[in-house]
Amino acid sequence: QVQLAESGGGLVQTGSSLRLSCAAEGRTRFSVFALGWFRQAPGKEREFLAAIERFGSRADYSDSVKGRFSISINSAKDTVYLQMNNLTPEDTAIYSCGAALRPSDYFKAEEYAYWGQGTQVTVSS
Repeated sequence: QVQLAESGGGLVQTGSSLRLSCAAEGRTRFSVFALGWFRQAPGKEREFLAAIERFGSRADYSDSVKGRFSISINSAKDTVYLQMNNLTPEDTAIYSCGAALRPSDYFKAEEYAYWGQGTQVTVSS
């Protein structure tokens, strides 16, 4: 089992930045191949944001956040980060990270074997 714990969410104003963290824990955390970030706003489907491979250079981004969001990983700490800049009210959602155990299409939520509980991000106008 792999446990994922997100942190860093909160209430911010338009134009602000936030950095989300997701720490992988558990004896089998070394089986994680990639970590990804998704978000889900009320009444909307879950949306892929970004993913990064644990020991590789591959990082994938959704076109909707490319250039504004940046994903990074500290493999020694088994932690993935999502730096979010120039936030707008449209970014308000619950942000969750997922762990994939093999190379795959990281934009597909079904490719992730484990999920965290999520962290709320609210951007006020």
